[in-house]
Amino acid sequence: MSGINKVILVGHLGKDPEVRYLEGGVSVTSFPLATSETFNKDGRKVEQTEWHNIVMWRGLADVAVKFLQKGKLVYIEGKLRTRSFEDKEGIKKYTTEIVAENFTLLGRKSDFELDNIAKQHKAGEDDVLESLNDDNIKF
Repeated sequence: MSGINKVILVGHLGKDPEVRYLEGGVSVTSFPLATSETFNKDGRKVEQTEWHNIVMWRGLADVAVKFLQKGKLVYIEGKLRTRSFEDKEGIKKYTTEIVAENFTLLGRKSDFELDNIAKQHKAGEDDVLESLNDDNIKF
């Protein structure tokens, strides 16, 4: 990845990703990701949470739907994208999203419930399952 708009985030999923299919069978999924920052303010510990809109396309979207769940901790690399659209009243609005290029599940092996993940896979997806041997699972 190169360029000024590179983004790296580590956070927790705010909801399960859901896949939808566009023309030509192109898959896309999106979900909110919460990142938190802790700091001291007037001698008190304060936590500030930011929410980010994550978008994943094609094969990455398909993998995300199978492995990511609400609450899971994930490392995401991607690019910032701002797009515009018109709301119901015809007013132009802008939204900024992170278009993910890859992600890594973070945590202990037991967090991934390997037996359940393995049962969800069809034949021909063994290459994805081989990567489950690491503590952190990268896609």
